[in-house]
Amino acid sequence: MNPADGLRLRSWQDELMAVIDALGRPLGDLRISVTDRCNFRCVYCMPKEVFGRDYEFLDRAELLTFEEIERVARIFVALGVSKIRLTGGEPLVRRDIERLIEMLAAIDGLDLALTTNGSMLATRARGLGEAGLRRVTVSLDSLDDDVFKAMNDVDFPVGRVLGGIEAAAVAGLGPVKINMVLKRGLNENSILPMARYFHGTGHIVRFIEYMDVGSTNGWRLDDIVPAREVVATIDAEMPLEPVDPNYRGEVANRYRYKDGGGEIGVIASVTQPFCANCTRARISAEGKLYTCLFATRGHDLRELVRGGAPDHEIADVIASLWKVREDRYSEIRSSETAGLEKIEMSYIGG
Repeated sequence: MNPADGLRLRSWQDELMAVIDALGRPLGDLRISVTDRCNFRCVYCMPKEVFGRDYEFLDRAELLTFEEIERVARIFVALGVSKIRLTGGEPLVRRDIERLIEMLAAIDGLDLALTTNGSMLATRARGLGEAGLRRVTVSLDSLDDDVFKAMNDVDFPVGRVLGGIEAAAVAGLGPVKINMVLKRGLNENSILPMARYFHGTGHIVRFIEYMDVGSTNGWRLDDIVPAREVVATIDAEMPLEPVDPNYRGEVANRYRYKDGGGEIGVIASVTQPFCANCTRARISAEGKLYTCLFATRGHDLRELVRGGAPDHEIADVIASLWKVREDRYSEIRSSETAGLEKIEMSYIGG
């Protein structure tokens, strides 16, 4: 790089450090999907009747390479992103994911995390930690084997996920956050057992309202277990008190046990929308940028990356897209939005 190029690089980074959207929300968080594949077929995400044996997933050549992901990540960090989470699909099915983690962990000031279904975590946690990962979130929808198997729909047992959570803690990836998606008539009876099991462990269970992400999960408003019901159910047995957010854009409402047994979170995207503080962008496995979980279309960054565009040009595109962002789907959810063909959660992560 000649001195003029270096000066230009510093110039665009300084100019675009704080990128604010049309509603005054900064760009602060980025979720990167590393694959659209998963070894589970959870009923609220990748229902088997849609994602069956004949379903055509992305070809490997379509996926962003690790080097391309690292480059895009560095550009986003220059634009103000401080938190990056790797998602899927199931990110641990992406071969050699530890190498990508090592590459991203080398970015100064970056809070790097990963969300997994926990199925491979028992054998991979140590390697993930050695690569530089420091935080992990595990999806676990029930402690009851029958209920859990009904939800993951591949007959996967709870015990192996619990083993993965323990391995993650040993590997220094804790406290682990456990995400539990609640669907009425399926696993609301698992709320208290889940709270009891992780009470006092240091791990944090986050109870998530079933959302209308994508167009294939058969979502209905009646399927929701409202966050207020979750809090009331737990509070009746183990008293809770609210806790302030850790940072702007935190999606979970936090509560701690009054007896000092730790905390829980509730994510109430349907009944208590938090669009006003959303600072999150998402990149799909083949490099499309989405500015909302409920988006209907993305913007192709892969074409820019593979077409030879310099970093400052890619940064300009990202910044311009964010600056006109007006997404607030959860606040305007209605019968008029119900028919929209939204991007599937398995495609861009949760």
